[in-house]
Formats: sequence, C-alpha cells, structure tokens
Amino acid sequence: MENTIWTEKYRPKDFSDIKGQKEIVKRVKAFVKQKNMPHLLFSGPAGTGKTSLALVISKKLFGDSWHENILELNASDERGIDVVRNKVKDFARTRAIGDVPFKIIYLDESDALTKEAQQALRRTMENYTRTCRFILSCNYSSKIIDPIQSRCAIFRFKFLSKKEIIEIIEGIVKSESLKISEKAKEALYEISNGDCRRMENILQSCAALSNEITEELIYSMSSVARPKEIKEVLETALKNRFKDARNKLLDIMLEYGLSGFDVIKQIQKEILNLDIEPRKKMFLIDKCGEIEFRMVEGSDEFLQLEALLSQVTLTGIKKED
Repeated sequence: MENTIWTEKYRPKDFSDIKGQKEIVKRVKAFVKQKNMPHLLFSGPAGTGKTSLALVISKKLFGDSWHENILELNASDERGIDVVRNKVKDFARTRAIGDVPFKIIYLDESDALTKEAQQALRRTMENYTRTCRFILSCNYSSKIIDPIQSRCAIFRFKFLSKKEIIEIIEGIVKSESLKISEKAKEALYEISNGDCRRMENILQSCAALSNEITEELIYSMSSVARPKEIKEVLETALKNRFKDARNKLLDIMLEYGLSGFDVIKQIQKEILNLDIEPRKKMFLIDKCGEIEFRMVEGSDEFLQLEALLSQVTLTGIKKED
C-alpha cells in the first residue's frame, strides 16, 4: 500500500474537482482565464477547499512552473511582522516565470497574524502589486483589518453538504477498493460535519485497520462518542440519577479519549433530541455555552461537565414537580 496522506492524494487538481463552492469557483475561473486577478480573501471553516482552490489557481495560471511561482506561508506558525517583511518581500521582489505578470503568495490562517503584522502586510500588498497577488485564507474574516479586506475580493466558503461529502467518500472507497455501509457513510458525515479534511483523515485511519468500514470502526477512530450514548447520559440525568449519569459520562470520555470540548459539543447537539419542552432545551443549551466558556478560561473540564449534568438533573426534577 502506498504511503500517502489521503488529504493530499485526493486533493482537487482541477476547478471541476472542487465540491460545494460553485459560485466561488465560477468567479475565480474567470480571473484565471483573463490571466489577471485582484488580491483574494478566502474566508470560511476548515476543510472546505480554501487551500485546494489556491493551488488549483496557481497550477492553472503557471502550468508546470507553478511551484516556483507560489509562496505558501502559514500565519499561525509565523505570526510576526518580520516574516511578512522578510519572506514575503524576498519572494515578491522577483518577477514571475512565464507569461503571467505576477506571482502568488498564499497566506494560510491569516487571521492569526497580529494587528501590527497585518498593517505591515497591507503595505507590502500595496508595494508589490505589480509583481504579486496575495491569496489570504482565514476562518473568520472579521479578524482581518478593514484596510486589507478592502483590497481583496472576498469569497466566503461554506461547509460541504451531505450529498457532496458522500460523493467524495464513495469516490475514495471505490479508488481504494474498500467496502462501506450506508450507516458508516452517515456517521462519517455526522462526525466531519461538512469538513472534508476531517472526513478523509478518519476514513484513512479506518482503512488502515480494515477494508470493511463500519459505523463502529468510525466512532472508535474519530474520538467521538456515539450520539445515542451521550443521549443516554442526559436521559439518565433527567431521571434524577445524577451519579449514574456522571459515571457513564466518565466511562465514555475514557473509552473514546474525549476532551471536555469534544463532549460539550456533542451534549449540545443531543439536548435538541431530548424529550423535554423547548424552553428547557434552550435553558440547557445556554448552560452549555456558559460551561464551554469556563473551560476556555481554564476551569477543570470534568468539574464543569458535572456542573452541567447537575443542571440537566435539576431540569428533570422540575419536570416531575
């Protein structure tokens, strides 16, 4: 078996391979056809095709010499002003190879740049417009300063739909000669939540263990508890069996190797499926938000999850009253 990471092996090679971003691809394709484009800002969640589209643009513009004409940087590794000043400027100074008048600088996770580094980047973007086009990628465009936003054409990427994720799964399964059940496809979509990279990583981990991909295998490989197990914890708490619910939750966390953040996201989803009145669901989801914030601030994860379960138990007791 060849030793390749599937996220790279199945990375889109052409505009037609990019799923779920039809309008964006259409507009970007027009820029490439004209061999001219403004600076671009790709905003949206992880695993939705931002880097893939940047690489396809480069391959289509520069052909075989695309490698020499694109500089890839990850801003979260290199947050400082010096990186922007040095690496970017050194690359931007020389002309592009071939008949396209500019090179491309792809700056991933650019919302991790400090405000000072963004100011420096803004000036660099102005100074090297003749020889360079920037493609900035970020999760949240609101973290990018306005002067940069106003210099870019902004494209907002969205999560891939269930149909699109399942199409990609089926393509990989066929190519790798795997077997997969319908329930396993559903589980892969549920866990990845439209993030293609996450889906491919989980699928590759499962394929390393077995040619037959089952729902059980997916849940065990992805550090995610089965939704029904989380639901059982909540229902146990609602029945005023706090201690049992707490022990069951601890078992689940240990079995699947879950962090408090993993659990809180799953609990929040399952609250919506509980058989309680809408007002109580809203109260518990509000509590999830509060508990998650406390965890971010550094509180003990299990203590906070216990506090949340105690609120679920109290909600159940009120129901009996």
